[in-house]
Amino acid sequence: MFSFLKENLWSILLGVNYVLVVLFSLLIVLKNKNPVKTLSFLFILAILPFFGIFIYYFFGQDYRKHKIFEKKYIFDNESLKRWSEKFGLNRVERFDFKKEYGDGAYKIYNLLRNNGKAVLTYENEVSILVNGEQKFERLKIDLENAEDHIHMEYFVFKDDEQGIKIIELLCKKAEQGVRVKLLYDDVGSAISSKSKKVMTNSGVLHHAFLPVLFSNSTSKINYRNHRKIVVIDGKIGYLGGINIDQKYNNDYSNIRYWRDTHLRIQGAAVGALQSSFFLSWNFTAKDDIELEEKHFPNSRPIAQDPVAVQIVASGPDTDWENIMEAMFTAINTAKKRIYITTPYLIPNSQILTALTTASRSGVDVRIIIPKKSDSWAAQYATDSYIEQLARSGIRIFRYHKGFVHAKTMIIDDYFSSIGTANLDYRSFSLNFEINALIYNTRINQQMGEIFLNDLLDTEEVDYERWIERGLTRKIQESISRLWAPLL
Repeated sequence: MFSFLKENLWSILLGVNYVLVVLFSLLIVLKNKNPVKTLSFLFILAILPFFGIFIYYFFGQDYRKHKIFEKKYIFDNESLKRWSEKFGLNRVERFDFKKEYGDGAYKIYNLLRNNGKAVLTYENEVSILVNGEQKFERLKIDLENAEDHIHMEYFVFKDDEQGIKIIELLCKKAEQGVRVKLLYDDVGSAISSKSKKVMTNSGVLHHAFLPVLFSNSTSKINYRNHRKIVVIDGKIGYLGGINIDQKYNNDYSNIRYWRDTHLRIQGAAVGALQSSFFLSWNFTAKDDIELEEKHFPNSRPIAQDPVAVQIVASGPDTDWENIMEAMFTAINTAKKRIYITTPYLIPNSQILTALTTASRSGVDVRIIIPKKSDSWAAQYATDSYIEQLARSGIRIFRYHKGFVHAKTMIIDDYFSSIGTANLDYRSFSLNFEINALIYNTRINQQMGEIFLNDLLDTEEVDYERWIERGLTRKIQESISRLWAPLL
């Protein structure tokens, strides 16, 4: 018997593999999910013995309805209702919004009000921060001036030279009596045990989001906390694309220039960031902290032109893909222009159709992407969409000064979006993301100027030349595109 197994081991293993492939294939098909994603997994299972099963185990399982996220969804709804009643988070909304900003803006606002309980707040002052140099300088000042609490939530938090400076500030403030909480993603971050010990000894409370430690939890690698949030004293908030990592700060001698965009908010919208942070914190720390009045101070900005802001969050714990649907609605309501900056252009069928039809209907659609990505697979997958987009009249610009990591959208002259969500499958469906939707012509104009300035460091794709690229390149793109739903 042993000799038979030894002589036929490979055949037995292959047989077991394909029995599992058939079972997994039936399971995938019966889920009735996105056909593109379904075919991608079936293709991988068919052509990659053993490795295909490994990929499906880690990346293919759908936890949107998993019990841990279903419980989180129920708990979050109850918490938001309780906090809204106690702190008045659902502020009275003006009825002249539609008249002031038009039907397009009203559709986006109304969608999110119904979808994600995203409250529209008017009394805000916002500052657009270009690159890590501006963000970190401003952030350090605000952290230094913190009086009551500091709440931070990051996908990437590294204790490099830049990260150590932030950690030292957090520890200093904690020792002064400021309550400091840090939430970091366990896959994206790299914090040494020494730094964690220093924070703990100083009174900084810190937790890893969905830690990946043992085999029974590694499936959670597919659902990461991609948000970048800071809330200081409930009065100042930050969100956008910039993580705690010195490569985002071009003041350092980085190998590559890093172009990114972040947002600093004062006003009522900070309460929405605060709520989002506490929902993530309670879920991760397993500690339902009772919120206080000082977490939601009734502060007013001093700006003469207050800005309307709607904070929208999405993730595997929501019934709807809120950010994707907001982008879809914004694109479909555009009449004059759509300016998008994204490091990864791997759109689902809905966004792809919305963009191409908008362009063919006469809307000026321009998209900035990196000329050279930080991922070869994402690079080829992104490039696979260029021909189809350009054929519809969309102008594609490849940023060559460095790596563009900003995630922004500008629609006509009334709407802008800055946040953490990329224009790809992962941000739409898998990761925990958060964006600020801004309804304001002044901010829209400022965002437009930044976009046009970035165009100076790009090269526009020439459609006629692009379609003549080599066959090898096209094959690489097509294969990577099959992986697009997994990237």
